[in-house]
Amino acid sequence: MSGESGAGSREEILRRVREALGGARGARPPVPRGYARRLPDAEAETRADVLALFTERVADRRAAVRHVSADELATAVAAALWGREAAQIAVPADLPYGWLADLDGVRALADAPALDTETLAACDGVVTGCAAAVALTGTVVLDGGRAQGRRALTAVPGYHLCVVHADQIVGTVPEALGRLDPSRPLTWISGPSTTHDIGMARVEGVHGPRHLEVLVVED
Repeated sequence: MSGESGAGSREEILRRVREALGGARGARPPVPRGYARRLPDAEAETRADVLALFTERVADRRAAVRHVSADELATAVAAALWGREAAQIAVPADLPYGWLADLDGVRALADAPALDTETLAACDGVVTGCAAAVALTGTVVLDGGRAQGRRALTAVPGYHLCVVHADQIVGTVPEALGRLDPSRPLTWISGPSTTHDIGMARVEGVHGPRHLEVLVVED
């Protein structure tokens, strides 16, 4: 009897829910779009202002950031890795060869076939590109496309060196979404991986790299 009573109560609850929803159930409510889609002109009057804001916000997120020219990129990548005394790094299989052209004394492991977790953990870092970047939040976005690799590639090593071309940087998140394919595996990175423990003490590197470095290439 108790089972029948429980089933009856459940049906009664569902009946009331259906009545409350009325004939519009299943219809999608309109999504409010009153938020700002672009940076105000006063904050981003020129393209240089957008790049400057991105640099400022990346630094605010406790990540290192440096601007280089396209001709300086290979030297900058090598200098960043030498500065961390890296001996072995992981890279996407389709990373442009020119990015590592000046690298000497550092072994680069291409993620093809996919490197196992132990190998990734033993690497001193990873070098990738990105799909887009957001100035307002200091965020880089990866979608698994060219020069980015799979998600594990950037989640396991403790150091991530990300190359961002200036034309990939937009002002706001809505602008970035307009450039991205929502069906792809999007990873949004705003500084090193962080969390807070039960005592609200900041802990870095729990769910990803402890150190993020960004090279902005001004083509």
